[in-house]
Amino acid sequence: MLDHAKILASDIMTRDVAVVHPDTTLLTAVKLMAARGISGLPVVDDRGRVVGMVSEADLLRWHEGFTEREARWLNLLADGFELAPDFLQEIHEQHRKIKALMSSNPITVAETTPAREIASLMHTQRIKRVPVLRDGRLVGIISRGDLVRALADKLDPLERPLAHHVRVDEALRLGREETIANVKEVQGPLDEPR
Repeated sequence: MLDHAKILASDIMTRDVAVVHPDTTLLTAVKLMAARGISGLPVVDDRGRVVGMVSEADLLRWHEGFTEREARWLNLLADGFELAPDFLQEIHEQHRKIKALMSSNPITVAETTPAREIASLMHTQRIKRVPVLRDGRLVGIISRGDLVRALADKLDPLERPLAHHVRVDEALRLGREETIANVKEVQGPLDEPR
């Protein structure tokens, strides 16, 4: 349905995009998402390039301690000695920043990408949102909700002819009459019985 509409990313994207920096704290990101009522944010570097995405699922992992790999490296680094508390505190602080949880190398689209391709991309890649770029710069974001709204707008005119019918039985009667008219048109006039 979105295929025939020739709807492009630029037609349905949200332009006022909330973003975070890799060094943004998790608390700041959580507050921003809650205030805006959104479930994910693009992560941009100092030059404004999209370098990652952070989602609710990522933020819910903030409480996890060191990964097994990180713990092994810390043990090797200590090599029988106790690590300095300041050093461990700094490592813990890094775990409280977006860069520790964000998904790197996000999938992006151009503003000229058709909505149908975006829907397919979201489905196959199992993602819920995609940043929209123009010349490598963030200009918008498209969520699954944006695609659903675009589909609803496309389907709405198709449903409007019956919208003025208040009663179900009246709508069914009109549907039967339309079906009979279509059958007569296909079959042609029937011979009257003799």
